[in-house]
Amino acid sequence: MEPTEAAAATAHAIEQVGGAFMLDGQTYARGGELGFSGLDFYVLGRGGALGDVCGDVVAAAFVFWNPDNVRTQWEAGRRTLSPSESAQEWVALAGAYGEAHLPDVDGLDRLIELSERVVADASPSGAPLFAGWRSLEGPPADRPKARAQYLLNGLRELRGALHGGAVLSSGLTGQEAVAYRTPHMAPIFGWDAETLPDATTVEDRWKAAEAGTDAAFGRALAGLDAAERAEWAQLVVDTHAAWAAAKEA
Repeated sequence: MEPTEAAAATAHAIEQVGGAFMLDGQTYARGGELGFSGLDFYVLGRGGALGDVCGDVVAAAFVFWNPDNVRTQWEAGRRTLSPSESAQEWVALAGAYGEAHLPDVDGLDRLIELSERVVADASPSGAPLFAGWRSLEGPPADRPKARAQYLLNGLRELRGALHGGAVLSSGLTGQEAVAYRTPHMAPIFGWDAETLPDATTVEDRWKAAEAGTDAAFGRALAGLDAAERAEWAQLVVDTHAAWAAAKEA
């Protein structure tokens, strides 16, 4: 399997499974225990991988979010917990989610092995959240589902960063991308749903951005040979399918 083909085949699965813990109720229950109010925990937990930086740096990495919203949530969250402590909580919650929700699938150890290689070898260029997440101590090998979730989120952060770069280079803004792809998420991202820009004319640029994302993410898969890429892609897709089926059960 060619790198770009493997990138395209796994895009949906990585996006959904990798970031699933960020949408889970137990994540925000833990945030409430720590004193957070909601989105401030998301911004501090995810953005905390960048370290003790100003809100503008976090906004730069959160390409699709309203920068004003990110800065506000970052400063609010910092009054509750430090960025580094929040990032450690985020890693723990990712692991806990994996253990609670990733299904028993054949080949999990192999998925971990191949994903570890991709995460370790990938260039951090243009992917600060991925680089920060990779630097955090993840769950150990004796917690395979937790480690798999940690790695899948790392891959999601990598692909997400490369996608943000591709969207911007295609001539779209983050706000326009939200308006086109996920307008229902606009309020979460800090945009006023009633004043979103007209996104009816951006389809070609969006498709170009998707193609650019696949090409860029495919480069991160180039360290696997063709057979390994095909095996890895199938394991990712199978894990996503089993996870989705378990949610529906």
